[in-house]
Order: sequence, then C-alpha cells, then structure tokens
Amino acid sequence: MKTALTIAGSDSSGGAGIQADIKTFSAHGVFGMSVITAVTAQNTQKVIDVQDMTPDIIGKQIDAIFQDIEVDAVKIGMVSQIKSIEIIAEKLNIYKPTNLVLDPVMVSKSGYKLLNPMAIDTLVKEILPLSYVITPNIPEAEEIAGIRIDTFKDMEWAAKRIYDMGPKYVLIKGGHMPGDATDLLYDGKNAKYLEGKRINTKNTHGTGCTLSSAIASNLALGFCIDEAVKKAKDYITLAVKYSLSLGKGVGPTNHFYELYRKAGIKID
Repeated sequence: MKTALTIAGSDSSGGAGIQADIKTFSAHGVFGMSVITAVTAQNTQKVIDVQDMTPDIIGKQIDAIFQDIEVDAVKIGMVSQIKSIEIIAEKLNIYKPTNLVLDPVMVSKSGYKLLNPMAIDTLVKEILPLSYVITPNIPEAEEIAGIRIDTFKDMEWAAKRIYDMGPKYVLIKGGHMPGDATDLLYDGKNAKYLEGKRINTKNTHGTGCTLSSAIASNLALGFCIDEAVKKAKDYITLAVKYSLSLGKGVGPTNHFYELYRKAGIKID
C-alpha cells in the first residue's frame, strides 16, 4: 500500500489541517501518517488559539516515521515558527523524501495568521528548494514572490519568481481571482492553465489542505505531476460541490463524497 505523510497543524473542527489531510489520503486509498506541528482550537467561525509543538517533538515524530515506514509522498502544511521550519528542513535533508508537496499556509479563512511573518523567509530558504511542488493561493503567492497579482500574466510572473527559489513545479491556485477557478501550473518553461467552474458555496474550509494532500496522494500512487494535479483538482471540485453545511460559519468540504455515493450513503 502506498503511503503519505502530512506535516501540519491539527484542526479541532476536522475540516482542515491534519484531519483534512488524513481524510484525503484515505479517500485516495493511500495510508496516511502525521507529524503534528501545532494544535489549534478552531471551528467553522474562527481560530481561537494555537499551541505550537516544540521543535524537538516535531523532529522526533519525523524520525519515528522515516526510521520505520517507507514514505511515498510528503505534504507540508501549517508550520508557524522559524525553529519548527528549521528542524523539519534538517530532517528532510537527512531522509530525502520524494514527492514533497508544500502548501504554504499563512492565514486562515477567518483571517488568523497561521505563519509567523518573521518565518516566511525561513520557509522560502529552507523548504522551497526541497519541494517537488508548491501550492500557494494568490495572497500566498504575492507574499512569496513579492509582487501584486491582478491578472493571469501576473500569475505567470509570480510563478516564475517562485520557481527560481527552488521547487520543481509551482501551482498557483486562482480561487481569489474573479471568474472561474483557474489555476496555473508552471514547470520552469511552460505555464499550463487548469480551468474549473466556480462553485457557489460558502463551505470551503480546508480546500487548500485538501487539494495539496490530493496531489501528494496521486504522486504517491505514481501519477506524473500533470495527472496528479488534474486528478486533485477534480477531487476538490466534487468535495466543494457537495460540501457540508456543518457549524455556523464556513463549513468543510466533503472528503468522502465518492465513497459515500458508491456505498449508497445519502449525506444531506
């Protein structure tokens, strides 16, 4: 069985973070493992508080996995602090995993800063060069590339700047752009646009986590980057289309829609 490891924060409401990643791995038939970088107290309305794990326990969790189980893909999500990023980079340089997907989580949907602004440079310096693909949304791409993105040409320019920082591929998610949800995949030479219809729903909690984990799952299963991203985009589109109206705020995506449908389970 193929495996995938998520290095990210825990979401107590289950819609994003480690919980979304494990659900996504499972939905793809991939065995999921986790390294918890932080525990958040959050729900569909807001992030109440965050407790970061110590760099020592983060490092020991990574050791525990790689010293025992073969890892086919790694997804990195919420990592808040400089020391946490440094220990993750140190361990990744030791174990040298393939198929590393970086989702540079910076701000929650409710506006809570999940990445210490002082740590952005460390993330760029230490993790980007190790990444197979990075999956920023528009605001994250603007922060990393240092430019404003208003047009598709701006997306291309940002992708080129981020590519020069070390990852093999850059996927800029276009959900913050007007119109349809069009993403951009850049390989250092060619920019490929992946079109998708925008779905009219407020329930999009955990979409970034879910998409990056779906990409990691598909890479673990042996798909090339183009196919992995396409399949992941199809997966998240269905998960958002049939999202769940749980809680009083931004509800989660439906990670198991296809499995429920095939099993004849009706989810209202």
